[in-house]
Amino acid sequence: MAISTYAQLQSNIADFLNRDDLTVVIPTFIDLAHAKINRDVRHWKMEAEESLTTPDGVATLPNDWISTIEIENIDFSTGEYVRHLEQMSDAEFADARQNTNDASGDPIGFRHAQGKIEVFPNNPTHRIVLRYMQKVPALSDTATTNWLLTDHPDVYLYGALTHAAPYLVEDNRLAIWAQLYSAAVMRVNSESDNSKYTNSTLIMRNKGMNTGANRTKHYQFRG
Repeated sequence: MAISTYAQLQSNIADFLNRDDLTVVIPTFIDLAHAKINRDVRHWKMEAEESLTTPDGVATLPNDWISTIEIENIDFSTGEYVRHLEQMSDAEFADARQNTNDASGDPIGFRHAQGKIEVFPNNPTHRIVLRYMQKVPALSDTATTNWLLTDHPDVYLYGALTHAAPYLVEDNRLAIWAQLYSAAVMRVNSESDNSKYTNSTLIMRNKGMNTGANRTKHYQFRG
């Protein structure tokens, strides 16, 4: 049976388990698989971009944020690239604050703290562009599919089955499904790497993330 929707995924999980009494818990297996997928899968389709402002040097990370790829400072009036920001450790950030009397000017660095981005210097308010890895959109009765389920349904299927196995005390099948899940994730990540480094279109896309001083960019900001 094909697996391209949330309902089909649930049906296939029940078929693999050879059980018809798990309707209530199968969505939980999928949710647990989804959480693990967001920890394990890294694909170029998860790359996203968000424009943010930094009042008092602070901006809130997007709800679907997993990790930061890069941050750039953008000119308020022209929308042009100004500077690539370097990530700083907490100690480096604290030292910069302590050793700099004037915290004004274009930011040169950033850190993550408590679900937020802090830039330094922090005055005045700046515009930044955050490029980041975003979570795979969750599946539900109303959000019935996403790109990963469409392209790689085996990741969801075997991921959910690995969480079903302990629930059913099926240790032997757990080892098999865990191996199949790991292999599926490896294929997804390898596919992404191959696309990024062998496809000319994607190579140019990633070159745009380099930090050359002479480039010019224009951004449109929301809100």
